[in-house]
Amino acid sequence: MKREEKWFIANKSADFKRIGEMFNISPILSRLIRNRDMIRPEEIEVYLNGTINDLGDGMMMKDMDIAVDILREKIGSNAHIRVIGDYDIDGVSGTFILEEGLRLLGGNVDTDIPDRMTDGYGLNILLIDRALADGVDTIITCDNGISACEEIAYGKAKGLTIIVTDHHRVPYIDDDSEEKAEDNRSVGLYEFADQGVRETHLDDVREESQEGRRYKLPPADAVVNPHQEDCPYPFKELCGAAVAYKVVETLFEAMDREVEDIDYLIENVAMATIGDVMNLNGENRIFVKEGLERLRRTKNIGLQTLMEVNHIQPKDLSAYHLGFVIGPCINASGRLDTAKMALELLNSKSHKEALAIATELKTLNDQRKNMTQQALEEAIEIVEGEELLRDKVLVVYLEDCHQSIAGIVAGRVRDRYYRPVIILTPGSEEGQVKGSGRSIEAYDLHDGLCGCSDLLIKFGGHKVAAGLTLPIENVELLKRRLNEKCELTKEELIEKITIDIALPFHVFTLELIEELKKLEPFGKGNKTPLFATKDVEVSYPKVVGANENVLSLGLKDSEGTTLRGVYFGEAWQAYDYIKDKEKIDIIYNPKENEYNGTKSVNLVVKNYR
Repeated sequence: MKREEKWFIANKSADFKRIGEMFNISPILSRLIRNRDMIRPEEIEVYLNGTINDLGDGMMMKDMDIAVDILREKIGSNAHIRVIGDYDIDGVSGTFILEEGLRLLGGNVDTDIPDRMTDGYGLNILLIDRALADGVDTIITCDNGISACEEIAYGKAKGLTIIVTDHHRVPYIDDDSEEKAEDNRSVGLYEFADQGVRETHLDDVREESQEGRRYKLPPADAVVNPHQEDCPYPFKELCGAAVAYKVVETLFEAMDREVEDIDYLIENVAMATIGDVMNLNGENRIFVKEGLERLRRTKNIGLQTLMEVNHIQPKDLSAYHLGFVIGPCINASGRLDTAKMALELLNSKSHKEALAIATELKTLNDQRKNMTQQALEEAIEIVEGEELLRDKVLVVYLEDCHQSIAGIVAGRVRDRYYRPVIILTPGSEEGQVKGSGRSIEAYDLHDGLCGCSDLLIKFGGHKVAAGLTLPIENVELLKRRLNEKCELTKEELIEKITIDIALPFHVFTLELIEELKKLEPFGKGNKTPLFATKDVEVSYPKVVGANENVLSLGLKDSEGTTLRGVYFGEAWQAYDYIKDKEKIDIIYNPKENEYNGTKSVNLVVKNYR
């Protein structure tokens, strides 16, 4: 059944002719830029022509000066530094950036990345004990650590210097739920009680208060995270790898080294920004735009080879390839094997070495795709069989689902039903379940979990994505509590599709499509422009493709202009809906198509009614 949608045209006003003249662009492009909330000339200039020179000064980040001073001293004394990252593309990329940067500065540095299945997310006691056994003096986290209060207290009690670099939201406790929070914190401490650190539990945790919330910062020597309440860094939405890059960049400046020597690391920031689905505005847009240029001529043997095994021509590399080909291959290692494999790929010194790793990563990703499809089908059966759509927040337990793909499945279920979704799977420890959640724009998933913190062993994340661990007996309580506290209205549970401009077909020329490339890279926060046309006649609809997931069709608007269209997705559902309709309305984006040396305009249909 076709899901209900509401379509809106973005009617944001501006002097489009003047903007076009100022920046030598068409009024259509001017309107598209205004729809992305670019108003002031300096904003538009950075949007269209921004470079790394427009990035902020890393020293503006809270605790950056402390972190830099510590790292300078540790490098100078040849102290053993260990970078501990996360097992996804953001954590792997950030780990590579920190390791590479510190090594170039003469640091005695190595890395460790947790195993998703045996270690779980982020810094934990096993990783800290491993570091202590290896004689590590200093730990610097990447893409994790902001919620590891007890673990960092344990490491500090053992004499470690610890620097946190992260980009996740800072956990908080509502003042009116302090009693529940105390209970929850004692659960976390109990794991370490026999290791002699009870007296360190949260005693040194830094607190920040705002609007009835008390934010809990870990007792690290320095915490570099733009999401801290009093961090003055103006752009908050950096990924973990971008924060790591800022640390390395600032350290290079402090040690009087040429920052240009590490410009190539921007390609890793670009991969992480796309792979971690960050908003492509502000500094993120610059990182990705600059990073893609560098990736097209990368000297990294591992990345060259990963493109090779996926049949990607470097000159054609786009944000799409990072998000749907390269990124999933790197993530697959952390999902089904060990993320250290992906890090080894980035550090490969020969094509032979890189080819073996890249081939294995592609195989793992193909395996992950099959597992995801099976789990998705099971989740759909549960949602519809148990009538869970009466809930505003879907909490689904999949007993046979691999932990590593829970987040992907949650995203697919969210897209299908337009509900916040948490997919739970069996945990690594008996009696526990782990889960990943994906949300819709109107629902803050991190806030929702904060309101249920007494039911959880641990959790963390963002507004639209989060991870959690809880006792299995609390699953039904979590489901009930989330829905009781959820204030989503019926209107908010209907997806709103914002159309940039309604236009007739004749406007779409090859020249306009070329001009639209000035808005790239596209992604979250800078979506591919969407156009709409009403009363379109459809001819010769046909389901094609090896997986029968493409609908090919002829399209003619009311002015008589005819173009070819394609729809990707549930092609048979679209075919059954469209085949008997005299006319339909469509939302689409235009693409250049080349066949037998002739270029033409095709429309990629996104929505229909």
